[in-house]
Amino acid sequence: MTVAGDALAQRSERFQIRVRGLERSFGSQQVLGGVDLDLERGRINLVIGGSGAGKSVLLKLLIGLIKPDAGQIYVDGEDIVPLDDFALNRLRPKFGMVFQYAALFDSMTVEENVMFPLLEHRRRQLSRAQIREVARAKLEALGLVGIERKFPAELSGGMRKRVGLARAIVMEPEILFYDEPTTGLDPVATKNVDEMIQEIAEKLKVTSVVISHDMASTFRIGHRVSMLYKGQIIASGSPHEVLADPPAPLREFVETSGAVTLPPARELVQR
Repeated sequence: MTVAGDALAQRSERFQIRVRGLERSFGSQQVLGGVDLDLERGRINLVIGGSGAGKSVLLKLLIGLIKPDAGQIYVDGEDIVPLDDFALNRLRPKFGMVFQYAALFDSMTVEENVMFPLLEHRRRQLSRAQIREVARAKLEALGLVGIERKFPAELSGGMRKRVGLARAIVMEPEILFYDEPTTGLDPVATKNVDEMIQEIAEKLKVTSVVISHDMASTFRIGHRVSMLYKGQIIASGSPHEVLADPPAPLREFVETSGAVTLPPARELVQR
């Protein structure tokens, strides 16, 4: 197969990211103990789990910020674990990141925040005027018109999330990572963020990877749900599949949230 044909075959695979046997410890504390995870191309993938389950560590591994102790992370068929920083920089334009609290630069205006990635990576290809035009187009696509000159402190939590998303998509990535996107938001703002994630997934055809403990959001927008528990993935599949007969930790997690009504456990039905 030619190089072009091989790349085309990789891009036609159902799962854009495949994780196998991923392990990570910090000193004597093992956080991830053999994670196997498939993230579906062009869909909204939710990774859920309680506080301290290792979700943030998994996210840092997926985007190459830290290295695992063992295991593989395949992105479009290429294992990114052995890659050095130079090789990773070749792949990183595929990734966009929406941080938990937006992580906007306080001293920059909204427009400057969205322009920042292009100024860092595209200043040789695009003039500043062109970069500003691209940034404003992304803001407009997210309904953020007329706030270009405002500073983050002047925005609501929901608007800051949208600006963070505009910055994440300005490089037109193939994969968008969201770190707890609804944390700290009221129910209405949470629903708005959920709709924003859905809208971007549909419009841009990106693979969305959402790290969350919000069960209402998870089962409202997720195409594929995976639960991380004690360093391993204990359930993975469509919302219907994972809720049909959930393992005990997932059942407790969902039932405690009160967001979803589960069928009776099979052992209770059999009695």
